[in-house]
Amino acid sequence: MPYLSKIPLNPRRRGALALLSNPHRMHAAVLAGCAVQPVTERVLWRLESDTAHRADVLVLTDRRPSWHHLTEQAGWPRGDGGEPLVADYTPLLDRVTLGGEFAFRLTANPVQSVHRPTKPSTEQVARLTPGIDPPGATRGPRGFRVAHRTADQQLGWLLARAERHGFTIPTAATTPPAPGLDTDGTSPVAPPAVTLIARDILRFRKRTNGPRVTISTATFQGRLRVTDPDALRTALLTGIGPAKGYGQGLLTLARLPAKTTRP
Repeated sequence: MPYLSKIPLNPRRRGALALLSNPHRMHAAVLAGCAVQPVTERVLWRLESDTAHRADVLVLTDRRPSWHHLTEQAGWPRGDGGEPLVADYTPLLDRVTLGGEFAFRLTANPVQSVHRPTKPSTEQVARLTPGIDPPGATRGPRGFRVAHRTADQQLGWLLARAERHGFTIPTAATTPPAPGLDTDGTSPVAPPAVTLIARDILRFRKRTNGPRVTISTATFQGRLRVTDPDALRTALLTGIGPAKGYGQGLLTLARLPAKTTRP
């Protein structure tokens, strides 16, 4: 039975700062909330920092977790509003039906696979040099993962993958122009109902003096329509895109806000 947790963290505490500045440390702290060790299940998580005084970690696990260690280390122990929330995820999965529409949010690592990067990193240069295999580097037919950098590329990445994950993003509602303003007689093309609300580049090290890890992230928010319930449930439970261990790929759904009508 899957569970979705929401853990509030206090950014003013030293323990929280150490976790918020390094996704590798955060991943380890998240896995520590699972009672069965070593953790073999897929654990997804996402950091949300909508306000300056608080950060929330969303975590999806297969078994019911415990977050007391995170609260004691980096939250508000015994404080009102500081307790983690843990909810059964099954009712949400049961509401995923063909044709249903939801509000969604996704933080992901949009990348593409290329045969030869135009600006290769040090590790990529070594992989491209015959006879040199740096520690941890692998050779294979898939090439190199290169991040999409522009907003248009990142939005295109999501739109290109929506169908395989069981949903489409419908067009956004548009307001028709006032009479007399539509001079060319054509109607504007409605954009997809999704917004890129945040973009970031994460830079951290897994260990002291180890190689630096760089991950480009994009947070999407919008509206989706279910085209394949089973595929969408799989995406909800297993994530979308790479770098899932570093807080990427967790797709969450919510009810659409009620439409208001003018009197």
